[in-house]
Amino acid sequence: ELENQLTTKRKTLDELKKSLALNDSGEQTPEALSFRIAELCEMVDSIVSQLAQLKTSMQSVLEQWRVCDEVYAEVSVMTTRYLYCIDQCKPSVVSLEALKNQVKTLQ
Repeated sequence: ELENQLTTKRKTLDELKKSLALNDSGEQTPEALSFRIAELCEMVDSIVSQLAQLKTSMQSVLEQWRVCDEVYAEVSVMTTRYLYCIDQCKPSVVSLEALKNQVKTLQ
């Protein structure tokens, strides 16, 4: 969606550049200039509207990223806690010799 909006804006800017080049290349009647000015004002209004939509879109995307970052941080903390618990709950590995010595001591 954002790419489409940017493409539209790029096309509008290209049209404005072409229009400026045409206006610089020859004389035009006041009526034609007036009509062209009205067209340019419409284009500017359209660009302003599209920029407002883009800003709204971007704010929504940034909000979603903020939520994702918060969830990621929470999951990261939970994972760390889980790994710590797993590490602490591991039964200690005792060698066969140590077990034999413990059995002898208990007897």
